[in-house]
Amino acid sequence: MALGTVIRSVSAPANFPRGIAFTGRALWVDDQGTDIIYQLDPRTGAVIRSLAAPSTFSHGLAFEGRSIWVCDDGAGVIYQLDPRTGAVIRSLADPSTATAGLCYAGRFLWVSQYDTALIYQLDPRTGDVIRSVSSPAAVPTGLAFDGRFLWVSDYPSGLTYQV
Repeated sequence: MALGTVIRSVSAPANFPRGIAFTGRALWVDDQGTDIIYQLDPRTGAVIRSLAAPSTFSHGLAFEGRSIWVCDDGAGVIYQLDPRTGAVIRSLADPSTATAGLCYAGRFLWVSQYDTALIYQLDPRTGDVIRSVSSPAAVPTGLAFDGRFLWVSDYPSGLTYQV
C-alpha cells in the first residue's frame, strides 16, 4: 500500500472536529462546535462515550496512557481529564492563547502555537516550559509523536513536517 493511501474513513460525530488522539484502542475527537469530546470505535466510528469539554474553545488532544489532555484555544489553559468521567484532574497555564496542536511524548507534553510558530515542551505536572523550538510550519496546527520524532502540520501550506 502506498504512503498516503486512505485505508478507512469514518464520519465525525459533529461538524467541527479540532483535535484527535489515539489510546491504542479508541480514538478521541474534540468538537469545537458542540464542546464535546467523543470517544470513537476506530473500526466503525461509533460513539463509545462523550464528555463535556472543559471549555468552549477546545482544540488539541493528547493521550499519555491514563489521561486525556485538551487545550483551550482562547483561554490559554491546558486541561488533564479523567477519560472515564471527564473530570478535570489538573489545569495548566498555556504558554500562549493560540494553542493548536498538543501531543504527549515520553514524559513531556508538547504544544504548538499558531500565533508565534513555536513548539513548547512542557512539564505536565507544573506546566513549566522546558524549552521552545521554532516550528518549520508557518501556522503549526497539529502535533503528533511517533515514538522518536515530532510531526507538525501546517494549515496554510498543507504540509506535514517530521522534526
